[in-house]
Amino acid sequence: MSFQDKITSLMSRPGQDPVPKDDVPWWMKLAGRGVGTVGGFIAMFLGVWVCVTISAWGILAGLWQIVAGFILICCEAPCCCMFVEHVQRLADILESRPYWNRAVAYVALAFPPIVMSFGLSTLFGSGLIFTTGVIYGMMALGRKASAEEMRQTASLEAPLPNASMRSNLVSNAQPIAFSGAPILDSSKV
Repeated sequence: MSFQDKITSLMSRPGQDPVPKDDVPWWMKLAGRGVGTVGGFIAMFLGVWVCVTISAWGILAGLWQIVAGFILICCEAPCCCMFVEHVQRLADILESRPYWNRAVAYVALAFPPIVMSFGLSTLFGSGLIFTTGVIYGMMALGRKASAEEMRQTASLEAPLPNASMRSNLVSNAQPIAFSGAPILDSSKV
């Protein structure tokens, strides 16, 4: 067993399969976790900043952004919230769900503060939450197929062109030419 395998086994969650079930690249998983964790802290800080605006919608938007940032941290980095009960259980439940569920949840959490109180603080804080949702959405799409697989699929699905599939519009098209200024009829003016 190599040193890297030992570190990987130490860092894995209890009960986690040693072989990943999906084909998402490691750097994309790390990007989702990293942007989610850092974005959650920044969103919480900027949410407090928005609450200082002394408007009802600003306070509501700031509170929403603080809660959304905290939820993001609880889901992406449960080790940062060990003091809160049941956070690890919530994180385990979310790990078993498909990536698109997280993507939809994060995108839905990001929009209300921007709508309630548009400003740089809400735009940047909720934008990081939205970015995390976009990363999870890309993870849900999966890997791009190889060039050979795409060629093979395109050749199987695309019918061969024949004469009956041609459009009459294209064969009857007139060339574009400069016709000059319109001639006004002096009798109608």
